Amino acid sequence: MKLTFAFLVLLAMAANMFGKVSKQAAGTADGKPVDLYTLQDGKITVKILTYGGIVQSIEAPDRNGKTTDIVLGFDTLDGYVKTGNKPYMGAIIGRYANRIAGGSFKLNGKAYNVPKNDGDNALHGGIEGFNKKVWSAKEIKDGVELTYTSPNGEQGFPGALTTTVRYTLVGNELRIEYSATTDADTVLNLTNHSYFNLNGQGDGDILGHELKINAKRYTPVDKNLIPTGELAPVAGTPFDFLTLTPIGKRIDADNEQLMLAHGYDQNWVLESEGKKVALVAEAYEPTTGRVLEVLTDQPGIQFYTGNFLDGTVTGTAGKVYNRRFAFCLETQHYPDSPNHPAFPTTELKPGQTFHSTTIYRFSAR
Repeated sequence: MKLTFAFLVLLAMAANMFGKVSKQAAGTADGKPVDLYTLQDGKITVKILTYGGIVQSIEAPDRNGKTTDIVLGFDTLDGYVKTGNKPYMGAIIGRYANRIAGGSFKLNGKAYNVPKNDGDNALHGGIEGFNKKVWSAKEIKDGVELTYTSPNGEQGFPGALTTTVRYTLVGNELRIEYSATTDADTVLNLTNHSYFNLNGQGDGDILGHELKINAKRYTPVDKNLIPTGELAPVAGTPFDFLTLTPIGKRIDADNEQLMLAHGYDQNWVLESEGKKVALVAEAYEPTTGRVLEVLTDQPGIQFYTGNFLDGTVTGTAGKVYNRRFAFCLETQHYPDSPNHPAFPTTELKPGQTFHSTTIYRFSAR
């Protein structure tokens, strides 16, 4: 009997040691049930909604072991549904992350149109992107697997596209694995749109955070925030983050690119070139000591400083989200790639499987 009790204790300890996944009902969206999955390992806890594949919260410890939520969001599903999740907080973005100029592109000589929802651009997949879809889900080891099939012609994109996103939490790493297949030639650009504040969500601006991006070039934009096609050097510009630099140090510099975007909202050309999963960015918050490292096999990363947060959104725990209260590091292909043949291709064909991995690694020092 003693041996049996000891064995049960060991099992309980092992469960706590190796993490756990739990599920609960979160409500409904578009008449469909939505679930909330909680991933926990050690002091890291991540909550994922099946609506939009949204990362609702990430709780991570500071240098003193104090744990707090470090991503912007809402307390309940209703917060996302009622706002249409306009800022795309924590969501899976598709079919095409970032901007498509004029909401149009050509593929195999045929023109396709995506609804414009950002001035003259299509942004983040159009009016009804992946961020507003209820994904089917199943529990997997250390996480959850989400699947959504986008029918041919949805938001103007060709081909029926089946996308799978796997969120897993092991130790201090949140791994996001994207896979997709299509039955017709199409274009695809997937990312996660989490807004980070390593001091704690809603707790002040992120200008004192220090950032490093392993990129010697970036893609300058025009007045519509569409890449000009140039791969410009960061050297001697406010876009040089090759060493840890405070985000706010040059954000208001007399620089045309910064003024066009009202801060940072450009794509960096990663040195790893999307050839393998590599460390591409690091953010450090000196007060708390929290560190976020980003690893990916994508060729670009969009760094955005919450320039259009304006205090009209009240999020988790009643926190008001003001301008520059968070930053995004969106691993992806370059914006408007279908209209720039010289950029790495975003085309996906039948018989091919798109696969990509991004890792968010949390620590403190």
